[in-house]
Amino acid sequence: MMHAVQGSAVHLSDRHFRTIAELIEGQVGIKLPPGKRLMLEGRLHKRVRALNYSGLNEYVDNLFEADLFESELTHLIDVVTTNKTDFFREPQHFSFMRDVAVPALLKTHGRKNAKLKIWSAASSTGMEAYTITMVMDDMIRNGEKFQYRVLGTDVSTAVLRLAKAGIYTRDVLAPVPDNFIKRYFLSSRDRMRGEVRVVPELRRMTHFMRMNLMDASYPVDRDVDIIFCRNVLIYFERETQRKVVQQLCTHLRPGGYLLVGHSESMIHSAVPGLKQVQPTIFQV
Repeated sequence: MMHAVQGSAVHLSDRHFRTIAELIEGQVGIKLPPGKRLMLEGRLHKRVRALNYSGLNEYVDNLFEADLFESELTHLIDVVTTNKTDFFREPQHFSFMRDVAVPALLKTHGRKNAKLKIWSAASSTGMEAYTITMVMDDMIRNGEKFQYRVLGTDVSTAVLRLAKAGIYTRDVLAPVPDNFIKRYFLSSRDRMRGEVRVVPELRRMTHFMRMNLMDASYPVDRDVDIIFCRNVLIYFERETQRKVVQQLCTHLRPGGYLLVGHSESMIHSAVPGLKQVQPTIFQV
């Protein structure tokens, strides 16, 4: 008997796991196959303790209570979203932005001091957005004449807090060029902490807000020049991928670019009017 109580406390029943999986897919489009059950159980224990429930199944049973659901859904999304990110991840995208996309876009803007808008649509802890800002700032320092704004959005409030703070452990700077580290990061006074912070000038140019790619509409301008939406579409069903890509494209100006992750290079095939420039780079 004792063993059964312990089991129900630390493991989700099939029914309770399905409840969570269906909720998450409906809310944020992410599929949770049975193989993710152990991961989910491990990550939910902290919430169970915080809310003083006897176990995981009691937590799920109470999840839909009106006074709990909205706040707890935010926590649940933070728990299940994967936030793997790096500075200069898939670096050829940033080379393309600097050498091809921005020069082409400045021509289509057709005026001096044009304002470019770039959107990191699954920005996680902000490393992608700050990489974009570093590259743009470096171009201006090297004589290019334009203004720019970088927006980072994510469904997880937890990672957005980290992104806005712009504080990282020094070890994540390995892919960043040395001159960029010197120019764009401040070291913590306490060397033992091993932390760095993005310089205030870069943080001022990089804005973050919560947004769900599953929403029916996005609160973002419709004349964005470049959208990065990398390594998030793979978690969606094919039909959801198509809808998200179609929706993203309505926010691009004519001639604007959509960049996706390497495992997502086939997504364009279901979206009419999207032209493939390179395997993971598309243009409207």
